[in-house]
Amino acid sequence: MPARVTVDLDHLVLLKAEAHGFSLLSRQPVGSLLAGRHASRLRGRGLAFEEMRHYHPGDDIRTIDWRATARLRSPHVRVYSEERERPVFFVVDQRSPMFFGSRRAMKSVAAAELAALGAWRSLGAGDRVGGIVFNESEMVTLRPNRGPTQALRLFHEIVRLNQRLADGDPPAGQVTLNSVLETAVQQAKHDHLVVVVTDLDGADATTGELVTRLGVHNDVLVAAVYDPLGVRLTGSPGMRAADRGRSWDIPAGGGFEEKFRKAFEDVLEHWRTIFRDLQIPLFPVSTATPVIDQIHELLGARQ
Repeated sequence: MPARVTVDLDHLVLLKAEAHGFSLLSRQPVGSLLAGRHASRLRGRGLAFEEMRHYHPGDDIRTIDWRATARLRSPHVRVYSEERERPVFFVVDQRSPMFFGSRRAMKSVAAAELAALGAWRSLGAGDRVGGIVFNESEMVTLRPNRGPTQALRLFHEIVRLNQRLADGDPPAGQVTLNSVLETAVQQAKHDHLVVVVTDLDGADATTGELVTRLGVHNDVLVAAVYDPLGVRLTGSPGMRAADRGRSWDIPAGGGFEEKFRKAFEDVLEHWRTIFRDLQIPLFPVSTATPVIDQIHELLGARQ
């Protein structure tokens, strides 16, 4: 199959060379999606207490421990250091609705590329990487761990489920986006960065509740993968659309194109508003252009 239809392990490994110039954490350039007056709750790495010591001229007075100062009768400060690692947990959607694309790549391929770029970047920053890869019949969970071997485990599962989409018999089962998010809530207990990569197919009010639960003790990013055909679809006589066993005639003219575009934008704006209210960034990822270029633009590495 062409590379744009499915993805292979070599491709995800080679993306390591491109995984630079962006950050998934809170220290963002001015132009970043994650930096602004209405910034999300993304905190980056936490601070670990190291020691209590005497105050020295030039120390930030905000670090003074006033209780210790009163008890010891001399100024003392609390010294913290940035934690060297944090678990980064990728939730990667490889269900049948992701097996669609009109330009460059399928949504499933774009999701795989984004997860690979994020994993390589996280490992390069000294973080641990894990996640959940799922389709309708399987949900594979990998606990966060360090090193390139862990990245290869994650990529192997992504590639395996990705290539199943091209089989003549697509996967069938009861795994849903919400059931996967419930598992993510159980796995990501505290201080994780959870990156959800999906087209939001099947998302409902429960999805928002589960993402809220994830965000109580973790940082959450949602990458909404879409295809440009959802923005612009022109009907011509005889055109038909099919999806999961159902088919429709696409009407020609009569305002269909505008109605189709508006319906797509309404869905995207609905979820953008929900996640904005939850202070959780949602960034759209198109199948039409290289994912790394979109990450650079959205996360502020390029002005």
